Amino acid sequence: MAGAIASRMSFSSLKRKQPKTFTVRIVTMDAEMEFNCEMKWKGKDLFDLVCRTLGLRETWFFGLQYTIKDTVAWLKTDKKVLDHDVSKEEPVTFHFLAKFYPENAEEELVQEITQHLFFLQVKKQILDEKIYCPPEASVLLASYAVQAKYGDYDPSVHKRGFLAQEELLPKRVINLYQMTPEMWEERITAWYAEHRGRARDEAEMEYLKIAQDLEMYGVNYFAIRNKKGTELLLGVDALGLHIYDPENRLTPKISFPWNEIRNISYSDKEFTIKPLDKKIDVFKFNSSKLRVNKLILQLCIGNHDLFMRRRKADSLEVQQMKAQAREEKARKQMERQRLAREKQMREEAERTRDELERRLLQMKEEATMANEALMRSEETADLLAEKAQITEEEAKLLAQKAAEAEQEMQRIKATAIRTEEEKRVMEQKVLEAEVLALKMAEESERRAKEADQLKQDLQEAREAERRAKQKLQEITKPTYPPINPLPAPLPPDMSSFSLIGDSLSFDFKDTDMKRLSMEIEKEKVEYMEKSKHLQEQLNELKTEIEALKLKERETALDILHNENADRGGTSSKHNTIKKLTLQSAKSRVAFFEEL
Repeated sequence: MAGAIASRMSFSSLKRKQPKTFTVRIVTMDAEMEFNCEMKWKGKDLFDLVCRTLGLRETWFFGLQYTIKDTVAWLKTDKKVLDHDVSKEEPVTFHFLAKFYPENAEEELVQEITQHLFFLQVKKQILDEKIYCPPEASVLLASYAVQAKYGDYDPSVHKRGFLAQEELLPKRVINLYQMTPEMWEERITAWYAEHRGRARDEAEMEYLKIAQDLEMYGVNYFAIRNKKGTELLLGVDALGLHIYDPENRLTPKISFPWNEIRNISYSDKEFTIKPLDKKIDVFKFNSSKLRVNKLILQLCIGNHDLFMRRRKADSLEVQQMKAQAREEKARKQMERQRLAREKQMREEAERTRDELERRLLQMKEEATMANEALMRSEETADLLAEKAQITEEEAKLLAQKAAEAEQEMQRIKATAIRTEEEKRVMEQKVLEAEVLALKMAEESERRAKEADQLKQDLQEAREAERRAKQKLQEITKPTYPPINPLPAPLPPDMSSFSLIGDSLSFDFKDTDMKRLSMEIEKEKVEYMEKSKHLQEQLNELKTEIEALKLKERETALDILHNENADRGGTSSKHNTIKKLTLQSAKSRVAFFEEL
């Protein structure tokens, strides 16, 4: 009895100890996941679980986003998940997104999963027109997006209309021109075909390298007012704080890099920025909501930390990740080269096979024609032989008649009529008989010559028949060149490459590394040439489609972009910010106050 009571008590205590959980849905750019979370979990517990699930190590760029009354907010790592102002209805939904952007995507984004998530997010922002992109650059970016999705262009596979269901261009760009979907596809495909050989991660990185120089890339905009009450926009990004006219989000009026800012704080709706130079007065602005100030402060702190971190030596973890990424990139490049060589060998073997098949078919056709010619020669020879025989018989018959006529003439001479009249008649008959005999002799001679000619033609026909038979024998016994066998399929153990141990490494031969470094140098030169070629192509496309533009459909940002281009404002985003910081910080603060 006591044992049964103890057993029930133990079961009850175990039941009480089971933690309470709630369901969370995490939405990434290309997937959805659900987790059961404990009630006591903090934001860091959930964030770390998501990163582990994705295999993501560059966690400092990302966060879990949710919405409060039309205002974006980010999950705090040191606060319980359910203590945030989120819906208590399960599943609680968060969006896993990039919170901070790199200054240079190629140098900072190491993992493929990090690059892929950034690519998807930036692509969506461009298509949703949260980032302004000029039409010609939109076409170029679309071509890299197609390369990332479909791989190398193959005319036999990627036929006309294969992009009909794809969303590749912002609706603003499509509406701005009198161009059909087929015309857009033609221009995208023309560039897509030039990206042959780029893997998915390379195409996505090229996309980001172009997108990161767009004016609105990575900028979070907030409506603010300065001391005079002037309505302005505050832009927060990886480079610093920027002040914009509300009607112009492309070009800031003034900028303050992070290395010029000492302290940022807010009180209620008032935000205070303290410059690094203590001689310069602080400058303040007001936002619309306290919640917005909290978000601004979060973004400022995170971007400032990353700005300073980039200017220091990489941590051991980042160094290890970059080393692994370099080795993995080198391994993939060598693997791609090996596959390219095998593909080339396979294509050459297939071309050789096709050529041999073509030659075999041609020889079969020649053999058929030779057979037909032989049959015609045999028929001709038979006809000529038959005609020669008939002619010979006719000649014999004419010779016999000539002989008979001669005998008749001799008989007539021997029995000549006595009378003169009969003699004349007889002479006349003799004369006629002689003429007839002469004609018959000539005809006989002509027939004999014709028979000889027919015999000669027969001999030539038989000689042609002999040559045709000889050629037929040569055709039916051809000699083929040896065919290179198709390369063997890849062994199954090479479909993936596993790296074991704490220090990940890959054993390259010295010759391989030398060849790889030479190829990298070659790629640098090719990249510079391609960049120049690319700019020329962008200008050509812009000129080509300019005639199809509907001016009345231009947006305010289109007009501003064109005005910047006309003024020569085609420099990079970094150069634009540098120009704005040439003035002293003090004069920039004063300018902000007077706006």
